[in-house]
Amino acid sequence: MNKVNAITNNAENWMQVRRQGLYCVPAEAYIDPHEPVERAIITHGHADHARPGHGEVLATPQTQAIMKVRYPEDNPVRISLEYHQSHGLKNNINLWFAPAGHVLGSAQAVVEFDNHRLVVSGDYKRHDDPTCKPFEVVKCDTFVTEATFALPVFSHPKLEHEMSKVLRSLDAFPERAHLIGVYGLGKCQRVMKSLRNAGYQDPFYLHGALVGLTKLYEEFGQDFGQWIAATELKGKAREEMRGRIVLAPPSTLADRWSRSLPDMLPIMASGWMQIRARARQRRAEMALIVSDHADWNDLIRTVEETEASAVWITHGRTDALEYELRKRGIHAKALDLIGREEDSE
Repeated sequence: MNKVNAITNNAENWMQVRRQGLYCVPAEAYIDPHEPVERAIITHGHADHARPGHGEVLATPQTQAIMKVRYPEDNPVRISLEYHQSHGLKNNINLWFAPAGHVLGSAQAVVEFDNHRLVVSGDYKRHDDPTCKPFEVVKCDTFVTEATFALPVFSHPKLEHEMSKVLRSLDAFPERAHLIGVYGLGKCQRVMKSLRNAGYQDPFYLHGALVGLTKLYEEFGQDFGQWIAATELKGKAREEMRGRIVLAPPSTLADRWSRSLPDMLPIMASGWMQIRARARQRRAEMALIVSDHADWNDLIRTVEETEASAVWITHGRTDALEYELRKRGIHAKALDLIGREEDSE
């Protein structure tokens, strides 16, 4: 991008942080607003980015479908854009989406105005994920990034390493039902597909809260092999879950339903499992470091690869990332947007 234009056409002149969220003034559009607005550009389907009640929603087809599942009564005007499909907004604003590698349909919102390109990355990761398109670096003048894991202590291992821990445990404890706590959008499906790729062939058992979005992933071409709705199994039928993998929301790891599973071994899959106190808090016997966000090194690498002259940091460990980027000669500032949840993954 033209660095002269990056200075003379400063995005701060036409992008604002308002109570509802990040606002593009000439387009009269918010990006991932946390309150209902007239026009919303949505980067992905997690609830802290995709909320109901908007008049118009611009998103990828997959994100639109996720929002329909989560908010069946919501009926905005929907404008679906495939990756790299340009769409003109008010006052000569050009919008298009690039893959973010976070979950199915996740996107970076690329906003072009007056020879300036601003990229709102939403949430993103750089590690492999067989269930969604990988992150795509977009050269830009202003890059808007998250900072969920923006501390040097966070260095996420390869997914294959974490999945091998589960398979070794199944061999060692064939009498125990292995219950993995996963979030319903993205984490569940990524763990299932990765375990299949690692050689796991038995049926998965899914808590009812995970069924709807898993079916949606299948509608978009994902194949998870055989899985069974675990909450439909009663009494002796639950014995078939011994030595098998059960997936459920993290909140169920210590509830009555999970305690009824045969000799249950509680496992938690999250980027936060790198912190032992978090694993103890979840009452997990096994911690899987599986994150859908970029770790410290990938955050730094991504910023540098965009070649952005200005970096805005939405939420997370904003101070640490801002300090590091400024040390590297990059103009960075924290936006400290409200309404973002660190456990949204």
